[in-house]
Amino acid sequence: MQRTRVMDISEIKAGLEPGEKPTLKTLSRLSGLAVATVSRALSDAPDISEDTKVLVRRIADAVGYVPNRAGVRLRTGRTNVIALLLGHEPDMMSHTAQLITSISETLYGTPYHLIVMPKIPGEETMKRVRYIVETGSADGIIMNQTQADDTRVAYLMKKGFPFATHGMTKWAGSHPYFDFDNTTFVRHAMEVLHQRGRKNVYLVLPPQEQNYSGNMRVGAEEAAEKLGLHLLFNSGATSDSAIGEIQTMVLDTLQKHPEIDAILGGSPPALMAATSAAETLGRTVGKDIDIVGKEAIRFLKQFRPSLLVGHEDVKRAGRFLAKAVVQAIREPDKPPMQELDVPENDIE
Repeated sequence: MQRTRVMDISEIKAGLEPGEKPTLKTLSRLSGLAVATVSRALSDAPDISEDTKVLVRRIADAVGYVPNRAGVRLRTGRTNVIALLLGHEPDMMSHTAQLITSISETLYGTPYHLIVMPKIPGEETMKRVRYIVETGSADGIIMNQTQADDTRVAYLMKKGFPFATHGMTKWAGSHPYFDFDNTTFVRHAMEVLHQRGRKNVYLVLPPQEQNYSGNMRVGAEEAAEKLGLHLLFNSGATSDSAIGEIQTMVLDTLQKHPEIDAILGGSPPALMAATSAAETLGRTVGKDIDIVGKEAIRFLKQFRPSLLVGHEDVKRAGRFLAKAVVQAIREPDKPPMQELDVPENDIE
């Protein structure tokens, strides 16, 4: 077995010929390793030692090596691309940003690159999924805003195409996923509101077709029955709507139902819109009305300290999903990676 050695950046760069475009053969020459070993190290092959991988990646970074994707695809049938399919969000905020960042950070140093594909308003749901599968333009897919009976998941399972979902479906036992236990979170939120003496809770939930919207509704209804609270659900806009639309809906609802003394929102924009609507009517958040929800990046308390806020670790979700889809690509016969994040009652 060939031994690896430590090389500094200047030594690596000095080994390049003038005007040379780095190739696998270049990395082989500079490292003293066989071309096949270099290639497998860059592909994160399990039979290559971590020291060898570190050496090869160090040299590749130093000389600016970029794999020829056409050549990789010809040799392996792989693109080394993972597609992140995002649902449409009028006001993209911390949740999605955290997800993208954590997936990208987890894939860094692996052969895989991330492409982000947000849904265009009015675009047919299956269009991009079919395109990726039929053209082979990515090796795997990560997607969010799942539905219980998700047509994308049914299609990908039928095709045997690697994927992972941020959110469960009715087939969750058979595919990779990471989900946040929204049912438990809402139960906690309702308990906090009950302890604060609230009686009439208005919920601004995500679109009904999304799986976690149903989870939140179940948690609210179970807690309301147990605690003796009255519920009113959003109609028209949802927590995924533009902030202005949510604000208009909440403002109208509070005018029609002045008895509402608490609002539970399904997203940071929903909490901000609800706050604005309540204050427009002269309500004081934390005194005559409470507003509760969760966030991925802790900033809502800076917006209004009186908001009641829990935390969802979306970076943890992104890290897990990146690993889950890579396993689905490389080791399809292994049991799918699955995790449900059950929150503590950290609302404050």
